[in-house]
Amino acid sequence: MLDEWGCGMPGRSQITRRQVLAGATEEDLDLVVFLGDYTYEYGIDPATGGVRGVQLPPEYADETVTLDQFRLRHALYKTDGDLQRAHARFPFVVTWDDHEVDNDYTGDIPEDGTPPDVFRLRRIAGYQAFYEHLPLRAPAQPDRRGRSRLYRSIPWGSLAEFVVVDTRQYRSDHPVGDGEHPYGPASFDPSQTVLGAEQERWVRQRFRHSRAQWNVLANQVLFSELAHEPGPNSRYWQDAWDGYPVARRRLIDDMLAARLRNPFVITGDWHSTFVNDVHVDFVDPASPVVATEIVAPAVTSNGDGPVYGPYYGPMIEFNRHIRFFDGDRKGYVRCAVGRDRVHADLRYVERVGAPGAPIETFASFVVEDGRPGAVPA
Repeated sequence: MLDEWGCGMPGRSQITRRQVLAGATEEDLDLVVFLGDYTYEYGIDPATGGVRGVQLPPEYADETVTLDQFRLRHALYKTDGDLQRAHARFPFVVTWDDHEVDNDYTGDIPEDGTPPDVFRLRRIAGYQAFYEHLPLRAPAQPDRRGRSRLYRSIPWGSLAEFVVVDTRQYRSDHPVGDGEHPYGPASFDPSQTVLGAEQERWVRQRFRHSRAQWNVLANQVLFSELAHEPGPNSRYWQDAWDGYPVARRRLIDDMLAARLRNPFVITGDWHSTFVNDVHVDFVDPASPVVATEIVAPAVTSNGDGPVYGPYYGPMIEFNRHIRFFDGDRKGYVRCAVGRDRVHADLRYVERVGAPGAPIETFASFVVEDGRPGAVPA
């Protein structure tokens, strides 16, 4: 996200001309929050996957599995001058999602069925390279068991507190399987978790002890519900919080029990922009609004082509808590956080592959102190 703390909030990135980042470096920001998928693990075709016209050597053709491969991938991304300039200009708060290791992995369970003991070595290598190449504190350094303490709290005076969570390392495997499914009995098993028991307790304590005016949950995957069809038997994307409805309700209940002031969820992952009202009960649009969620768009994923707009767009009309959706544009969210309100500008670039393409504010929303829910500015 972006400014009063100026906070840039990009979602995921890929290797290409980052015109979005080139424009973002012209902003006057105090802080950038990056919400996951800094790198992608997929193999790159050396013949067609070059960076700015430079053909890649064959060692990039395979998917990243070893520590050397993960280090090479991070180093390749860091050759981008716009990314270098962004890191030079702004402090970054970073967290990972799945693609820093493997698509849609959960704990020690990979997407492709590799045995957990084998996959764990890949995960440890990905965590080590992430720690080496990004601005992280010492507790994030992987220990001998390969665990990395990424979740942390970052205060910004009395104005804001960032509670940065890790929704990958400790979560249960998808209760009813990968992909899109209706809920089943396993979906409502209270043992299913996104954060893990220890991190849940830590978040609960942060909520209880916070004295900040704005409490920002820096989160990786879509927190609010996204029903794929109207009616009681809808499908849901199981890798989002939708796959873990009881764990999500526990977190909402923790916000309420702590009387948390101005909870504000910021999210990446979806290559799309959402502005959502977080309800106590998403099925009941008359239930109280507890928090606001803003999902940042992709920086460059899929280049200049549409990503999820044509697919998810028709679903928005029967998800009434979604105040805004765009699934086609690339960009970031710039937030000005003050004592009386947060002002969020949704910033998009017409073409990520065109150097010098202008970045424009497509829409703006405001969340007022003490009044959860975003309204157009």
